[in-house]
Amino acid sequence: MKVGVVTFPGSNCDYDCHRAVQDGVEGAEAVYLWHKEHDLQGVDAVLLPGGFSYGDYLRCGAIAAHSPIMREVKAFADAGGPVAGICNGFQILCEAGLLPGALIRNRTLKFISRPAFLCVEQAEAPFTSAYAVGDVLTIPVAHGEGCYSADDATLDELEATGRVVFRYCDADGNVTAEANRNGSARGIAGIRNAAGNVLGLMPHPERAMDALLGSADGAGFFRSLAGHLAPT
Repeated sequence: MKVGVVTFPGSNCDYDCHRAVQDGVEGAEAVYLWHKEHDLQGVDAVLLPGGFSYGDYLRCGAIAAHSPIMREVKAFADAGGPVAGICNGFQILCEAGLLPGALIRNRTLKFISRPAFLCVEQAEAPFTSAYAVGDVLTIPVAHGEGCYSADDATLDELEATGRVVFRYCDADGNVTAEANRNGSARGIAGIRNAAGNVLGLMPHPERAMDALLGSADGAGFFRSLAGHLAPT
């Protein structure tokens, strides 16, 4: 299986994602995809990593959403290919129209970099099948614009169709205002599209691959993808 990691000018988690795939997924090959290219190199999945694409000018992800390679990423997603955007990648997916809503400034107006607790709300392929609904994960966040925002109709639809994948919670799995440090609507930390093959999440699973770094809870994200892509 081959997983593509897109690099935009300003990406800073592309190496982490590449390493997480190479070391965390047995039999997987990770390849870098440069933002100016139009070739996905025959990948089976695409990751849009975190960072500060194009310096976060205009809006976070707004310029990256129009990078040349995004034409191929959109076509790949429309054909059912798995696409995940992490942090800045989530912002890019929203700006590109692959996911609804937007990521805006944290309610504190400050950059947040800390471990966060996440409650798993959907445990399905291709990204969360290695978890169980109700699992509480410890995954770090690092963002200044991580507040998920959408109109009430969109939020209601996401809830009704089971498209909220992760929420911020406390250590016991309770979704509280205190646990929702960035002020995201309804505590949302990650959502998916209607087909289920496009996921956006603000926390960084690629930074939670080893207990020595504080948590290995992110490994389930990559194991889920590997299980989905494994030949039957």
